[in-house]
Amino acid sequence: MILPIYVYGQPVLRQEAEDITPDYPGLKELITNMFETMERADGVGLAAPQVGLPIRVVVIDLDVLSDDMPEFKDFKRAYINPHILETGGEMVSMEEGCLSLPGIHESVKRPDKIHVTYLDENMQPHDEWVEGYLARVMQHEFDHLEGTMFIDHLSALRKQMIRGKLNGMVNGKARCSYKVKTVK
Repeated sequence: MILPIYVYGQPVLRQEAEDITPDYPGLKELITNMFETMERADGVGLAAPQVGLPIRVVVIDLDVLSDDMPEFKDFKRAYINPHILETGGEMVSMEEGCLSLPGIHESVKRPDKIHVTYLDENMQPHDEWVEGYLARVMQHEFDHLEGTMFIDHLSALRKQMIRGKLNGMVNGKARCSYKVKTVK
């Protein structure tokens, strides 16, 4: 089932998501549906708040990048109750976009290493340091769980420059090739 992606202005995108328990109803189906939604929208990551659920679940599929980044061959994972414990390494700028902000791409500076904890789809715990491109994608998606969007990392000047596009989204003028739910 394809889920609608919530765009800028939806209150759930600005709420802190809650941890879930292993008996969360329909979790396996939700994860399957999130992967399908993300793939249809040509994304590499999707957080539950982006489909209207204030819970700490994220899916990431980097296999689509494996032609250029062979280390991501067959990389497809769900992260349940993820938390970033620590950041490290260098601050690196890279252009980011977001399925909840169609048509907006901006350079964002993030640390290139993160220490994370999470449960996988089988509810097995993980505690690891992640670096490089995966660390960036994880930070972007985990931000959604904290009620943060990548535009919150921009300077006041950059935010002012994209204000018209953001106001258009709030008024239901988001243009994209996937199903979205806008504020009424």
